Amino acid sequence: MSTPQVEHITSRDNAFLKDLRRLAQDNTGYRKQGRFWVEGEHLGQAALARGARPVLGVFAQSYWPLAPAQYAQAAVKNVVIADRMFADLSGLESPARLGFVFDLPLLQTLQPGVATVILDRVQDAGNVGSILRSASAFGFKQIIALKGTAALWSPKVLRAGMGAHWGLQLIEVAPLSDLALLGVPIIVTSSHRGSFLQQAFINNELPMPCAWALGHEGQGVSLELEAMARLHIRIAQPGGEESLNVAAAAAICLHASASWSLP
Repeated sequence: MSTPQVEHITSRDNAFLKDLRRLAQDNTGYRKQGRFWVEGEHLGQAALARGARPVLGVFAQSYWPLAPAQYAQAAVKNVVIADRMFADLSGLESPARLGFVFDLPLLQTLQPGVATVILDRVQDAGNVGSILRSASAFGFKQIIALKGTAALWSPKVLRAGMGAHWGLQLIEVAPLSDLALLGVPIIVTSSHRGSFLQQAFINNELPMPCAWALGHEGQGVSLELEAMARLHIRIAQPGGEESLNVAAAAAICLHASASWSLP
């Protein structure tokens, strides 16, 4: 492996640094630049472990002499900036002093017959990232984000996903009509109608592979998506709460599907 180039940037007005700040702070900035920003050792290591290669490494000046070789040699070029400049672009309360820029993956094509999670206007970045993490853990490798869902490669969703992005096929801003190509039953989560999850599990009524549809935090899934569903599922809440957080509901439902399919 060739030795990466190293550039030291000292001016806050540097054009590259301005673009990097947009990547780090603008939730949809990656769509314009075709690249996305990952900050911190955990996410960086998760990407490298999956074989992802960053196009650029960014290091705070105080960290650069201490950077392990796996980070210092990960990209073909590294940029070193003053600690205060790294703090200015960081999206973390305690800046990590290390970040990578990756090229945005090529547009993904919907794969029929694959266990899938459909996100219908789920808007909270933390919820979306948590759902991606659960999907990866329980074997749902395809994510279809319908229009109105939080940007999947935004810094906040990446942080909440904790590295799950690199094990998933992510399809963004998909039209509802694409779901006809799935070729697997769609299951819609609901707080007020359909079979209770535990009963469906006992009765072997959970199809696998399938596509779990999770909706907007306040409105749930759209009427059009509900009409496409083969099964409606709700989760018993003996404690009396009106509804569950969508990310918590996703983890419960996806775990049930994965458990049912185990030999």
